[in-house]
Amino acid sequence: MLADRLGVRRVSIGDLYRRMAAEHGMTALQFNLHSELDDKVDHYIDQLQHDIAASGERLVVDSRLAWHFFTDALKVHLIADPAVAARRVLARPGDAVENYASVEEAGRQLAGRSESERQRFLARYGVDKNDLRNYDLVCDTTRANPEQVVARIVDMLETPASALPTPACHLDPNRVRPAAVTDDDGEIVVHHQAPHFFAIRGQRRLSAAVRAGETMTAMVLTSGTAAAAAGPPVR
Repeated sequence: MLADRLGVRRVSIGDLYRRMAAEHGMTALQFNLHSELDDKVDHYIDQLQHDIAASGERLVVDSRLAWHFFTDALKVHLIADPAVAARRVLARPGDAVENYASVEEAGRQLAGRSESERQRFLARYGVDKNDLRNYDLVCDTTRANPEQVVARIVDMLETPASALPTPACHLDPNRVRPAAVTDDDGEIVVHHQAPHFFAIRGQRRLSAAVRAGETMTAMVLTSGTAAAAAGPPVR
């Protein structure tokens, strides 16, 4: 949808990865584990991304590491509640690469793949894909529809970088947990401890967003140091 809106080509490294898994007769999780032992898989995909980036073509690229290779791009990270993500993949037509018997199984395999990728990227590139500071824009798609997400990305493309925090976070207020801090009416400031977010300021604004039924609310990501000083989260 974003590629159509911008009139550019879309490149999916995820689709390529799934095709490679099928060629090896493996599931997506098995191929991730295989890639931990055989670095030729990552080398091939890395070189492909280097070549695409060097071409200078304006593209929409989806990839776990696109933000690392496409250094001049607008880097967008989409997140969702793990249970919602599991239901989404379960609803897709199953095949030999991704086929789950239940939401629970889908959730376990998605978590396993994500952690396998995280450990592989840490070992090979020294980068943590879970660190939201790698991205320019973080959008929570748990309840937001695709049109809302595309609108946020297009707005970001059209807004001077100096006018926005890094990253600009648009999160589902229902997923943000309150922390033991003094209430106030200012902007919502959150700390990320994957997969959870904790509000350390702006509790009144957060409560108002929940009551209003907002699906994505602008919030500010803070450092771990600031969050630690705020005290433990209220569960």
